[in-house]
Amino acid sequence: MTAALEIVGFLLCLSGWALIGATLPNNYWKVSSIHGSVITTSTLFENLWKSCAEDSTGVSNCRDFDSMLALPAHIQACRALMITSILLGFIATVLSLLGLKCTNVGLSDEDGKMKFAVTGGFLFILGGLCSMVAISWYAAMVTAQFFDPLYAGTKYELGDALYLGWAGSVLYMLGGILLTCSCKGKKKQDYSRNKYTYTAGQAPHQQRIYTSNSETVISNKEYV
Repeated sequence: MTAALEIVGFLLCLSGWALIGATLPNNYWKVSSIHGSVITTSTLFENLWKSCAEDSTGVSNCRDFDSMLALPAHIQACRALMITSILLGFIATVLSLLGLKCTNVGLSDEDGKMKFAVTGGFLFILGGLCSMVAISWYAAMVTAQFFDPLYAGTKYELGDALYLGWAGSVLYMLGGILLTCSCKGKKKQDYSRNKYTYTAGQAPHQQRIYTSNSETVISNKEYV
């Protein structure tokens, strides 16, 4: 059962990592359409790196952001958090591969493999939190500007990339939790098996306590 949980958790983490990796370069973090009298004449969309405009014929022109120092603070923070999430996912993938029970890469010690798997699961959870904070922060800024009546700039809506990132973050954290729980379940199972396993042909130790005036004597007797 623990091996199945490890495999399911690892596959969920890989899926989340792939979705986060696809979210970062996606152009549609926020989208705004400018409507003409008959048809939509232009569509504006942005991500963390550039701003684009697409006309009704499907031709798009993009402009990279000029300077990182001139960007708003939340965009700089979102960039750092998303890149950190992907790097943590890469490290966690390597550690989890070394710690899975179904793999024989690098380690053969069960305790060592368990520590690697727990560390990988923790890093997956941390990476999911980083991407969740980045995407939620970006979405909160877009929503605040959209509903602000005093905001004079272009008002955008949430793009498809944000929903993709939310899904990837949830898979990230869910897979990391399953990896961690599978290792905790293994420790409890080993403890229970060692606690109730006795040597063949012997009964459990019986303790008899004799109390004298000044001291207590405990004697253990084994019966074959």
